[in-house]
Amino acid sequence: MLEKEVINFERTAIVGIITQNQSEEKLNEYLDELEFLTFTAGGEVIKRFSQKMERPNPKTFVGTGKIDEINLFVKENNISTLIFDDELSPSQQKNISRIIDCKILDRTNLILDIFAQRAETSYARTQVELAQCQYLLPRLSGLWTHLERQKGGIGMRGPGETEIETDRRIVRDRISLLKDKIKTIDKQMSIQRSNRGAMVRVALVGYTNVGKSTLMNAIGKSDVFVENKLFATLDTTVRKVVIKNLPFLLSDTVGFIRKLPTQLVDSFKSTLDEVREADLLLHVVDISHPDFEDHIESVNQTLQEIKSNDKPTIMVFNKIDAYKHLTIDEDDLITERTRKHYTLEEWKQTWMSNVGENNTLFISATQKQNFEEFREMVYEAVRQIHITRFPYNKFLYPDYKDAVEKEEQE
Repeated sequence: MLEKEVINFERTAIVGIITQNQSEEKLNEYLDELEFLTFTAGGEVIKRFSQKMERPNPKTFVGTGKIDEINLFVKENNISTLIFDDELSPSQQKNISRIIDCKILDRTNLILDIFAQRAETSYARTQVELAQCQYLLPRLSGLWTHLERQKGGIGMRGPGETEIETDRRIVRDRISLLKDKIKTIDKQMSIQRSNRGAMVRVALVGYTNVGKSTLMNAIGKSDVFVENKLFATLDTTVRKVVIKNLPFLLSDTVGFIRKLPTQLVDSFKSTLDEVREADLLLHVVDISHPDFEDHIESVNQTLQEIKSNDKPTIMVFNKIDAYKHLTIDEDDLITERTRKHYTLEEWKQTWMSNVGENNTLFISATQKQNFEEFREMVYEAVRQIHITRFPYNKFLYPDYKDAVEKEEQE
């Protein structure tokens, strides 16, 4: 008989602050995302803490009264992990650890942990380890104080290098080793990319958990790992896809997220080479998410960082089957109508209409809604790039409608 697997979630609490740049509504959005990240990493959020402050406290991130309140809650409720929504400085992390006796993590550390869980290939594991080492290096102090021999005084005169310095040297050596390893793999991958010839390359980009891999499976009939969790895909998957006898390469890339740690952007820059070298981007958006406009902005910002924001792009608004808008009762005269009350048709009349009729699509990858329209738009965009590159191939690939008619006649 198969034994039922019991998953023990770590009891966690999360902390965020309301500042001049971050309203209460924005903080709640970030904490929702942090809660989903915690769940993905294997934690269960028992309580959220928030505080209004002009700026984070340089010593303990939150005020002294709030830190005492959190400490009491942690002790009384057997909390094993405390997660902060923003990146903590090494001194903040050290000061909080002195007051609160549990694991202290920040958003960066949490994302790195998820990446470490998800890394399948040697390449992804190397990139994650490099990011972790870069994150760990300034935070090594205080781990080996019991072995410190340089304080001076009676009985404290000893050898030159302290344990902490040894550790730092080991981590620095590891970082340079990993960087060399990544350079070697990069060379191999660039050779792989050059061997693919002059085929048109299409890359799926978007926020994490918007359905890029589901879409990849639906178009390419491939079997890419899909899960309703953040960062299910870390390794870039490239598949040859044929729509109406027109072949092209489709790649599924790592998802982006708000407040993405700089270490990760740096170490995953090479993975994003697939995006840099693509001829066409399919920017997938989860329209059922209440903050999808923020997600678009985050993705555009990352594309700008890797200098890929000027490529031809088709906006693919996915999960229309899950889209629900807020409604106002007829006799309700107080509630003000906001963007959250827009229907899909109303959304189409907003800034989306300025993107261009041939550059926006509303689909559902799981339900295959508007899928034929999606295939047609991708076919036409790829065909245009292909015949610009190979004008003599024009007769091989007719217009999509002609290709359909030809198929039906056969």
